[in-house]
Amino acid sequence: MIKILFICHGNICRSTMAQYVFQHMVDKRGLSSSFYIDSAGTSREEIGNGVHRGTRKKLKEEGIWCGDHRAVQMTKADYGKYDYLIGMDSWNRRNMMRILGSDPEGKVSLLLDFSERPRDIADPWYTGNFDVTYEDVKEGCEALLEHILKEDAGKLRSKD
Repeated sequence: MIKILFICHGNICRSTMAQYVFQHMVDKRGLSSSFYIDSAGTSREEIGNGVHRGTRKKLKEEGIWCGDHRAVQMTKADYGKYDYLIGMDSWNRRNMMRILGSDPEGKVSLLLDFSERPRDIADPWYTGNFDVTYEDVKEGCEALLEHILKEDAGKLRSKD
């Protein structure tokens, strides 16, 4: 099983969007049993709060199921639990490394590092633009899935 933790600042907008977008992509390919997908934040500001209404609205528009995830903070122990620790922007990566201390296995990256145009994903909490964030998240999730299908093919099994 491949375990992925998507990470942003508060765990109510971008990381939860990536969690549900990636889950949707995996489900469509019949690979659900090969993945464990979750999300967390680097801060404690939103702990216990649900998915932001803007994220919920955008996912609904795209026909993507959005569960009842509650914000949690990433911990140092997550390094041992996950294969991929995926941040949304450079600030998240700095905070992830502050929490983790080091990345000896190269598990930490940004979502759009897997795309043809690596860059930060803007936080819609500040921009208010969930459409642009969704497009970036979708691009990153597609690229990450393709990377995993190529790099970790031996770990994957379809329900077919």
